[in-house]
Amino acid sequence: MENSNSLSGFWKANKIILKSFLIGFLVLLLLIPTFFIQNLVSERQERQKEAVAEISSKWAGPQTVTGPVIGIPYHEMVTDQGNTREEKKWAYFLPSRLNIHAHIIPEKRYRGIYRVIVYTTELEIKGSYDSLHVAELNIPAENLLWNEAAVFFDISDVQGLKEDMTLHLSGTGMQPGTNLPMGTNPSAGIDLDMVPAKFSSEQFRNSLSASLPASLAGIHGPLEFSTTVKLKGSGNLLFVPSGKETRVEAVSSWSDPSFTGSFLPDVRTVKDSGFVADWKVLYLNRNYPQQWKGGVYELSKAAFGVNLIVPVDSYQQTTRSVKYAILIILLTFTAFFLIEWIYTRAIHSLQYVLVGFALCLFYTLLLSFSEYIGFNPAYLVASLATIGLIAWYVRSILRSSKMSLFVGSLLALQYGFIFTLIQLQDYALLMGSIGLFITLAVVMYFSRKIKWNS
Repeated sequence: MENSNSLSGFWKANKIILKSFLIGFLVLLLLIPTFFIQNLVSERQERQKEAVAEISSKWAGPQTVTGPVIGIPYHEMVTDQGNTREEKKWAYFLPSRLNIHAHIIPEKRYRGIYRVIVYTTELEIKGSYDSLHVAELNIPAENLLWNEAAVFFDISDVQGLKEDMTLHLSGTGMQPGTNLPMGTNPSAGIDLDMVPAKFSSEQFRNSLSASLPASLAGIHGPLEFSTTVKLKGSGNLLFVPSGKETRVEAVSSWSDPSFTGSFLPDVRTVKDSGFVADWKVLYLNRNYPQQWKGGVYELSKAAFGVNLIVPVDSYQQTTRSVKYAILIILLTFTAFFLIEWIYTRAIHSLQYVLVGFALCLFYTLLLSFSEYIGFNPAYLVASLATIGLIAWYVRSILRSSKMSLFVGSLLALQYGFIFTLIQLQDYALLMGSIGLFITLAVVMYFSRKIKWNS
């Protein structure tokens, strides 16, 4: 009997503290379902990536365009462990001027509920070679194999080619010679059919290539080139600045481009009707030379261009919102705690748990609805459903419309605040800190009415 009285007295004397610890334990316990919800979001995001990869494999992947580049093989004597042998190597020459106009047409493809953005582009490529400064590479003239010279044009995923590619050469560098094709008019130029892997070198192993007429040996006058490439791809469309001066203009009806790569556009205009972007890159801005021999450079590291992205990634936004789950649960439980002690309304621990589960189910509603209607509408639907359910439950257990309205308004304020933080990514820390400070001030203000000593 005395033990019962002593326990009862201890509970009455420390009821607030014990209930506070119990609520804190419940908050930590409810972090377990939020952990599983985060895993569920990651799983759905991986499924989306699989859908993107599947469509890209059948359509075409990200595209990187390089060229044209003239390659001339040569013989070089190499000594290895006292043995001297002759090796065949390549010298590469980049154009003096390269102009590319890209007209990009975006298309939407679906795999189940997942949407993927692909594109078709028509590239108008023009440029010229002023001359080939072969002497600067210190290659003996008799070692050059002009009859095996080639022109390379690299496309990262040739599956995306929609038509045959023909490179047209013309200009004063086109001099009459014995090796020009029969019936060729030098003033009109020649057309070279670019085919995959006709020539292979250490720099261009599986690129499109064509034989360069041996009559062009030296190219001591301007040699102009032009071609049109119709290409499919998905994600990135990048261009390697292979000209001494490279200019690229990209035009598309897609209104949410992401400019990517080593260089941002000098001029860009983005509207609801689409975008226009212009780049100008000089050879001084790159990390590889205008001509070289016997080596391999990672040209794609200097690539630049555009990525056609889906502007709203609901999975990333859902993940960010789940990270604020502990804040929502803690503030809601704090409000219940203050209601319980200020207005002497008893709330059972099990009722705390049920409200906590309702707050966790908000995120599964958000995830499932966002896959169909987008993040913003899904957030509205999920928050209204959760607020309505908890407000109804509070009215049922407390028998008070006033308390139900108070809790509903509090939840609406919390969800609105979190939604604002998600939208304002750059100012999320600032707004979050201010919001938490104000919340703490409000809790401290209302906690004054609790008679801690009694």
